[in-house]
Amino acid sequence: MTEVPLIAPLWTVQDVSEYLRVPVQTLYSWRSSGTGPPARRVGKYLRYRPDDVLRWLESLDDGAA
Repeated sequence: MTEVPLIAPLWTVQDVSEYLRVPVQTLYSWRSSGTGPPARRVGKYLRYRPDDVLRWLESLDDGAA
């Protein structure tokens, strides 16, 4: 029997909002301006791959002085 590899579940907008500690509306604003983490539409819902969110976060300049 072939084993199916485990795939991380997709994150909802609420999941990403909680993870990044930003309001849901901020994610929608980032999406409309093309600056936020990449999301995919699954039916009428937005879903995020955890790896994409983490990669996007790591790509940001921390701006620390």
